[in-house]
Amino acid sequence: MRSILTRPVITLSTACELKRKAVIILDMKKILLIALYTTSMLCHAEGLPDLGDISQEAISPQQERQIGEQSMYQIRADKSYLDDAEIADYLNLLGGQLASNSSEPGLEFEFFAINDNAINAFAMPGGFIGVNTGLILTTQSESELASVLSHEIAHVTQHHLARMVSGQKFDSLASLAVIAAAILAARSNPDAAMATVIGAQAGVMQRQLNFTRTHEQEADRIGLGILRNSGFDVRAMPAFFERMQKATRLLEGNTPPYLRTHPLTNERIADMANRVQQMPAHLVPDSLSFQLVRAKLHTMQKSPQEAIAYFSGALGAQKFGNPVAQRYGLVSALLQSRQHARAAQEFAILRKQAPANPMITTLAGQLRRAGAIVDQDLIAFYRSATQNFPQHRALTYDYTEVLLQEKRFSDALTLLNQQITAHPNDPRLYELQARTYAVLGRHQEEHHALAYNYILHGNLRGSIEQLELAKQAGNDFHELSTIETELKQFREIAAAHAKNSGK
Repeated sequence: MRSILTRPVITLSTACELKRKAVIILDMKKILLIALYTTSMLCHAEGLPDLGDISQEAISPQQERQIGEQSMYQIRADKSYLDDAEIADYLNLLGGQLASNSSEPGLEFEFFAINDNAINAFAMPGGFIGVNTGLILTTQSESELASVLSHEIAHVTQHHLARMVSGQKFDSLASLAVIAAAILAARSNPDAAMATVIGAQAGVMQRQLNFTRTHEQEADRIGLGILRNSGFDVRAMPAFFERMQKATRLLEGNTPPYLRTHPLTNERIADMANRVQQMPAHLVPDSLSFQLVRAKLHTMQKSPQEAIAYFSGALGAQKFGNPVAQRYGLVSALLQSRQHARAAQEFAILRKQAPANPMITTLAGQLRRAGAIVDQDLIAFYRSATQNFPQHRALTYDYTEVLLQEKRFSDALTLLNQQITAHPNDPRLYELQARTYAVLGRHQEEHHALAYNYILHGNLRGSIEQLELAKQAGNDFHELSTIETELKQFREIAAAHAKNSGK
């Protein structure tokens, strides 16, 4: 889904320098990354990059991506953002399968999870789609979850949000950021009084960003086609929305956020049901990864003892759910509560029941690292595991920790550089890279890597501090030149922020 690039050297152009755009340069190869730290609050419109008059009939794909990127910097900095590689990787695998069967298969999508029990999902321009954990746990099948993602993908490919704001007079990056703030508020938090937070202009716009009946019907129709073409059960879409509608009646006005941003009517449900009747029906089993992600979320939302009781009941007399996923959840909870002997016993059963799966392999490694399973060669285990599942980032994190513990620092750097090539916007990889440089005494590179980690978390001030430390820590000419450029640009952005906020 992302460009394959080598180790990044970040260069952000100042938001107040004419005709320049924010980019990350990765070994002189550029990818667009709007890392301007909510630029709408940082700079005056005067002197901003000229992005053209977007009062035209349609916002350009580049502008849509910029709006989405700016929203994502706010989202990643929020405590509700679920920074879990396994859940994110699953959503992107499922979402990528669906997006490949959309009308824009080449569009770069990013799916992410929000740690919130409210039933909600939302799309933003540029291919960014958020999914609340409450929605994942509410869906009763993977096809139901896929139906929601398909609907959101259709909103993106039909450019519904972009079309809503295309008639506005916005001609600067700062103005685009106002749009980003309004869209983020309207999509992810429809109840918030965002006008007091993001300004009256965005507050007014937020109220104009509700999807119309026409938008919803179009997203239903196109989303249903995406669902069908991707091999999922098309009956899942009307079934899920009908169940949501019935649940809403019982809530006496406490409507889930998803239905407030996606108005649901009997006409829509009937239309979907009629369309489904004309399509061949077939049962589609849930993937094991879907069940494991749900089990992991249950484990995360309960105390270890509550999770042990829950999964023990699921596997005992009550017997509900997928037994492989329930045992996975039980082993995870036992490991968290340090009941290592029982965790190892239950995992032995799980290993016999389960097919090869990266989440189960990751759990096997965690049991070995904790000593619940004796393994004389952890490095060999992780080398094999990462070869079998090279894109599973959780395994990479754990493998790096083992390499650092065994003082295999060169191997750790090689692994991290390979992963940064595949995942250039993963802040955890830069944090691990910084730790590796630290133990090697390469402090300039340590602080430089931390600067990347901080900016990807939306922490501009922290990134500047790390760049200043990097400047003082070494005398490598190439590294210093890059640091000086970044510092100049970051400081200009920070100065504009301070001026705008009156500080």
